[in-house]
Formats: sequence, C-alpha cells, structure tokens
Amino acid sequence: MHRVVALVRPPQSTFELGCAAQVFGIERLGVPTRYAFGVCTEHPGPVATYAGYDMLVTDGLAALDAADTVLLPGWLPATEPPSAEVVRALRRAHARGARLVSICSGAFALAHAGLLDGRRASTHWALAADLAARFPRVEVDADVLYVDHGDVATSAGAGAGIDLCLHLVRRDHGARYAAHIARTMVMPPHREGGQAQYSAPAHPAQIEDTLAPLLEWALGRLGEPVTVAGLAAHAGLSTRTLARRFADQLGVSPGQWLLARRIAAAQDLLESGDLPLDAIARRVGLSSATNLRRRFAGALGTTPGAYRRTFRARP
Repeated sequence: MHRVVALVRPPQSTFELGCAAQVFGIERLGVPTRYAFGVCTEHPGPVATYAGYDMLVTDGLAALDAADTVLLPGWLPATEPPSAEVVRALRRAHARGARLVSICSGAFALAHAGLLDGRRASTHWALAADLAARFPRVEVDADVLYVDHGDVATSAGAGAGIDLCLHLVRRDHGARYAAHIARTMVMPPHREGGQAQYSAPAHPAQIEDTLAPLLEWALGRLGEPVTVAGLAAHAGLSTRTLARRFADQLGVSPGQWLLARRIAAAQDLLESGDLPLDAIARRVGLSSATNLRRRFAGALGTTPGAYRRTFRARP
C-alpha cells in the first residue's frame, strides 16, 4: 500500500486538498485500493480553511516520516515561508526517498526547502512570476500543467493538480488503473503535462465549431493512417485553421493530440493482452514495432517491453 500524506497549513484551500483526496483517498467499487491517504499539519488541532470551516487534523509532522508520497495541496499565503521544522521534515522525507508533490502554490514550500533548485517547476500562472523572482535558481515554467522529475513533481493551478495526481497513478500502476479512477471521477483520463495551462476563452463561433465530433471520428480510426491533413480534410478545414482550433480548444497541436491518443491506446493493449509489438503498433497507427518503441521512449521514457513487464504482471 502506497501511503500519501498531505501536509496542510492554516488557512488551507479545501479544493487542492480535495483533488488529492479524491484521487488517492477514495475506495472505489471494482477498483483495487492501492493508496492510503492521510493528512498532517505542523501543529495538530483545528486548521482553518478558506471555505469558512475548520478541519481537525490530529497528526503532526512525524506522519511525513512514514509517507511514500508527501503532498503539498497549496501553500497560502505564498509569501509566508514554512517554518524551519517544516523545511527539515520536507528535506528529511526527500532524502529517504519519498516522492514530494505540490499542487498550485505548494511549489513555494518546496522551493523554500531547496528541493526545486536547478529544476524546472510549475505553479499557477498568476504566481509564476513571483516564484521565479523569489527563487532564481528554479526554472519556472508558467505554461505547462505539471512537471514530474520522478522524486519531485509540481503542478499548475488547482485543476491541474488532478491531472498531476492521475499522472502519478498512471506512473505507479499503469494507464488502465488510472483510467478507472478518472472514469469514476468523470474526468478525462489523461492530459499531457506539457499542455497549456489555459486556452483562449470560448466564443460563440468556437462553441458552434467544437472539435468533439472530429475527435470521436479520429479515435475510432487510430489503426488507420489518419494524418493531420486527413483530420483537416474530414473537418473541411485548412491545416492552419485546424491547428488554431486545437490550440484554442485543447491547448495542443493536432499532431500532439493524435500521437498522445495512439500511445494511450498502446498502453492499454500492453497492459491487457499479449499481442506482439508489431501488432500493437499497427492497431494504434504507429506502423511498426520500431516506431512504437521510439514514440514510447519519447513520451514515457521507457520501452513497450519494460512497460508491459511492469504493469501486465500486476493483479
């Protein structure tokens, strides 16, 4: 059982904490429970929240010593540094191998602990300039949803925390398990970390010209040689107009979206069966095992074979 412990502070944002609890702390019918979720605070007792009520948190910083993942669900006000005791607890957890994760303003606490020095990190776009100014040794990326270094991971604004948490579940237990959790939350199963934090506001023409029918059409034809030009032709658009609509509505290019869907389909096939790599590559439109390996390594940093060995063997 992987233990996730969230470190809260008054006043605590309940949404960021709820995002983590919903992913890691809920027992779901038909889905094996693989995480235990807990909450701690520096001074146990009532913890004020921005929602107008207090939480009773009974565990202190010692709970972090037993955590496999330490999660910071925001750190507000961001201008107030953590105490020396909190900094020591975060560094101690990192030094013994725990994974440290921040949602939104939680990156400030990690930065104060020196755990983001020399690394790329994400936070809410409205806080990015402040984070960069206060911590010049941190490479702040104001555009992406989340950044995962393996031992340390940071996300953008609150909603992106769900994306990061689902990404971590996917890394721990595979795409199919993460998709089950996302489905129970009525969430999209996967948004790439490099996707833009926000896209242009919707306007009437954009709503009328939603990409949903085109995306559904493409998802039903991943095994066919569907190209960006083919997507544009089916939609009756120029490739430039299609790219603009993808950027506005999804925050990614048509090619990025298509490749991500093909890799996700390959992950599912690797987890759920014993098809040869060539057959999987053809089914998801990546033409050959060689191309599948190359695309897989570029997107996930591993090989299809290693991915299958990791997740196919799990009960």
